[in-house]
Order: sequence, then C-alpha cells, then structure tokens
Amino acid sequence: MSAEIELRHARVRYGPLEALHGVSLAAPHPGVTVLLGRNGAGRTTALRALAGTVRVAEGSVLWRGRDVTRLPAHERARRGLAFIPDRQAVFGSLTVAENLELAAPHADFADALSAYPQLGPLLGRRAGTLSGGEQRMLALSRALLSHARVVLVDEPSQGMSPAVTARTYELLGGLDATVVVAEQRLPPGLRTGARPVVVHELRRGAVVFSGEAAEFRRPGRAPTSAE
Repeated sequence: MSAEIELRHARVRYGPLEALHGVSLAAPHPGVTVLLGRNGAGRTTALRALAGTVRVAEGSVLWRGRDVTRLPAHERARRGLAFIPDRQAVFGSLTVAENLELAAPHADFADALSAYPQLGPLLGRRAGTLSGGEQRMLALSRALLSHARVVLVDEPSQGMSPAVTARTYELLGGLDATVVVAEQRLPPGLRTGARPVVVHELRRGAVVFSGEAAEFRRPGRAPTSAE
C-alpha cells in the first residue's frame, strides 16, 4: 500500500502556541489509519491540517505525492476529500433527508439507510434535533454517499453504542478509500482486520509511535478526555 495523504515535518501554531512540532505521518490507500492521543496531543490538529481547515506554518501536506499545503479546504473537498469534525458535522437546520441530498444530489439513500437503518424513521426530522450518536451516523452516511477517496473523521464513535461503534468501524474498514480517524483509544477489532491498520500515536504535538495496529502497545496509559 502506498501513501495517499501525508504530513511532512508539519508545524501548526495557534497564536503563540505550537500544536504540532514538525509532525510527519502517512496514511495508505486503501486502509484505516488511526491518530491516537490524549487531550492536547495534537491528533485533532493533525487531522485538520490534512483537511486544510488549519494552516500549516511550516512543512507540507502531500496528497498522492503532490503538495497541497496551500490548497484550501473547499478545493480539497472538491477533489475527493471528506472531513467529519467532532462538532457541527451536519447542517442542523436541514432535515436528515436534505443533509443526505447534499452529499448525493442524484442518488437515493439506499446505501446510507443500509449502513444505518436507524436513520430511516428520522428522514423528516431536522438534524439539529437528533441525539449526538444519531448526528454522527448522519455525518458518516453523508461521507459514505459522497464516495470520497479520502475520509477524515474526528471521533467516529462519539455518542454511539458499542454495537453501532462496531458497525461504524466495519463500514470504514470496508471502504475503498483512505480513512484517517482521530481517537482516544484503538477501536476494538481493528488489530485483526483483513487490511493492516496504521497507528500514529501523538503526544504533546509529536509522533511517538508509528506502525501497524498489531504492533501497538500502550500499557498503563489510559487516555483522558477528547481534544
């Protein structure tokens, strides 16, 4: 598997504070890459740098070997990148059906409803009235319908039950796409999937581990709250 999207020596600053200290990491195609880290580790910032929603002060973002560091987020989206942030990932004033229509204007919702049948009875509801887990399902369904080549998701399972979480990672792992997720813990089941899962652990804005999930061990280090 070759690298689809990557950061090279990326530095990201929020005012005087540097959140990423020369981070280099790569995500293969197809496959799942997990960015692990505690609160303030930099995993969310790394995801946003790949998406183009934060500026890389130094270093670069490469997509299929081409430098897209200065390419704006909307242009990356147009070229096949879907980004699902941890908050405000759906259009709250629109119905569930209208949110799905934006992702796939000329298609039906069969794939989305097959992935998450729970959304079927909610098609007429405004997305802003859904529970947190239902909004995550809707946001992920929009990404599935878009057939994006790169899917970036901050905390995919936020607010979901264990059963829906397992279903979500089954869906993400089966996509013919580069999937990069930011998580506090390595999701159960990923170590033994059909495809190798890449893990990059971040701590205080730096990568402290890069390798396959089967090699990853973190004894005695329980993550805390999300970024």
